[in-house]
Parts: sequence; structure tokens; C-alpha cells
Amino acid sequence: MFFSILFLAHFQAVIIPLFIGIKSIRKFKNIKNNSLIPFSFIFMGLASMFEMIDHTQTDWIYIDHSSIYNWLFYSFLSLGLTLLSISVTNNKLTIRTNLFLSICSIVSYLIIDKSISLLFQVIISIFLIINWQRVFKDWLIILYPIFGIFSTTFFGTNLSISGDQFWHVLIGPSGTISVVTFYLVLKRSNKKFT
Repeated sequence: MFFSILFLAHFQAVIIPLFIGIKSIRKFKNIKNNSLIPFSFIFMGLASMFEMIDHTQTDWIYIDHSSIYNWLFYSFLSLGLTLLSISVTNNKLTIRTNLFLSICSIVSYLIIDKSISLLFQVIISIFLIINWQRVFKDWLIILYPIFGIFSTTFFGTNLSISGDQFWHVLIGPSGTISVVTFYLVLKRSNKKFT
């Protein structure tokens, strides 16, 4: 029974971003680089898919380790967040900085350590929050750091310390809430500008 719940918690984290990505194709014309938006959601869905594949290597027990699938999870997550961040701007310096940070996150996982990659993802997330709040001025954006950063970090830390797989079940849905938040902000902005 617990395995089924754990599987569904991860599966929804794949399906919902993929669905939102497909639903976002050719939408949100009010956004500067709207063609990036579907890719950002699809990349986040792919990130969760690679995490699921990684879990098949550990019998679905969370183990803090490095692997090719774990690297793919962090890489696609970094790309998804970066594309969301740069989708709302035409500022070349901002775009280049975000892309540079994403590349640093991806490469640092391979050559240094996963913790360095996570540091770059935190910086990417800060840029994302700043860029989106500057453009949308929507209070919903606060849900991203609450669920996408703080809650997932809290659940992941408790999982690592205790080994209690209950915390594992909460991480995927928490991340999905942040993905849905981005979509809702986009939909609300679409209504404002149409």
C-alpha cells in the first residue's frame, strides 16, 4: 500500500508538469519569450521522471547519492527553472546570467558535488522569483518558495536524517504545487492583458 502511495506521489510530479507544458503550447502571448514556457514545464516533468527511474535503482528507498539519473533530475530541473525565469525578460544580461548559472549547476554536479549544484539552483530560484515578481506583481508567486524550496527542503532534510519514507511521499506533491503556481500566475496574467 505504501509503495503505491509513494509511486503515485512521484507519478503525479511527472504527469502534471508534462500536461501543463503541453497545455501551454502557443499560449501566453503576453509573455516576452512565451515559446520557452512549454519547455520549462516539460523539463520539470522530465526531471521527475528521471528521479523515478533513479528510485528503481534503490528499490524506491530514498538514498542520498549521486547517479546519472539523479544528475539528469537536477539538470532538467535547473533547465526548467531557468527557462521559466528567462521567459519573462528580453534583458540579454539577465538571460545570459541565468543560462550561465544553469550550466554551472549542471556541470558542477558532475565535476564537484551535488551540494554545489544545489547552491546554483538556489541562485536560479532567486532570479526566478525576482524576474516573475517584477513582471507579474502577483502574490501567488510566494507559493513557489514556500512549496518549491522551503517545504521540499524541509521534507528532504527530515527524510535524510530520519530515513522515514513518509517524508519521501510529501516531496513530489509539494514540488507540484509550485509548478501549478507558475501556471496559475501565467493564466492570471493572460486575463489581465487580454
